[in-house]
Amino acid sequence: MSLEFLWYIPNQAQPGHRGDDVVEGHNSLATLVRHAKALEEHGWGGALIGTGWGRPDTFTVAAALAAQTTTFQPLIAARPGYWRPANFASAAATLDHLTGGRVLVNIVSGRDNLAAYDDSEGDQAHRYARTREFMQIVRRLWTEENVTYHGEHFSVTDATVAPRTVVRGERRHPRLYFGGASAAAEKVAATEADVQLFWGEPLDGVAQRIERLRRLGETLGREHAPLEFGLRVTTLVRDTTEQAWADAEAKVAQLAEAKGTLARDLNWQAAVGQQRLLDLAARGDVLDDNLYTAPGRFGGGGAGTTWLVGSAEDVARSLRRYQALGVTHFVLSDTPYLPEIKRQGEQLLPLLREEALVA
Repeated sequence: MSLEFLWYIPNQAQPGHRGDDVVEGHNSLATLVRHAKALEEHGWGGALIGTGWGRPDTFTVAAALAAQTTTFQPLIAARPGYWRPANFASAAATLDHLTGGRVLVNIVSGRDNLAAYDDSEGDQAHRYARTREFMQIVRRLWTEENVTYHGEHFSVTDATVAPRTVVRGERRHPRLYFGGASAAAEKVAATEADVQLFWGEPLDGVAQRIERLRRLGETLGREHAPLEFGLRVTTLVRDTTEQAWADAEAKVAQLAEAKGTLARDLNWQAAVGQQRLLDLAARGDVLDDNLYTAPGRFGGGGAGTTWLVGSAEDVARSLRRYQALGVTHFVLSDTPYLPEIKRQGEQLLPLLREEALVA
């Protein structure tokens, strides 16, 4: 199975995301295009573009970057409720058509400032039931004509999306990535997603989740192609193992010093997957040779909670262990983002691609 290597583009209203360089025009079109073009030049398939109220609109950023590039694949984070399924299916199909099939989609169900855009939701079961309907409708609109679907949360009647998504080989539509570690989220992933994204957990935890998701798919009657798996993690790569760990510890020391002024995101803390990462520190600062858990104690969140640290050879070895478990999609990043696109593109990606060719 082919491997996918993606990065992360920080479409943030405020500069300095996770220690990124603070530069003028950090979220200008020119700056973001430099990131996307650097990704193309250094071997990356594309980048995740995150979503959340108070950030630049993800789809707008993705469309602008796609228009300025030729191979860059935007992994567009989309939130049910912010979007209605038919509107999103049409927008994504149009961008997919215009880019020749470069769109990827990451469905996000985590908490947000819903009232800001006239949305609301109930408990966790309600949230993921709505997500399931969203994914079902979007997929049907991409693959069928004259779709009628009347659910508890969303409905469409005699709907056909035009233009259609790009069909190429086994590709019928943009791949649907999905995250979430709760029981409700895993049921949605097992039946509706194309790729389940994990954060940087130890190998044993990822292995258990892969096995559980595969069993769930069989039990619940998955109707799509087999579920694939991805890893979203920070990768701190330096020329030597010693330099990498020195820089990692220095970064954590800076986080610790700033801890009193860091605003913890309560939405991150409330997520089951995020709590799993924060709990890892109790097992030790370093797990599986080079999975660094200390950042989570001092303000790290999401992909910044745990880091894979080391030389390019060290980190490649660790990523290959995840691959051996069945992970084929990798969404990596470190700050400052732009220089690290180049460093890891030149030092890390060739090792991972060589291994893929041997395998």
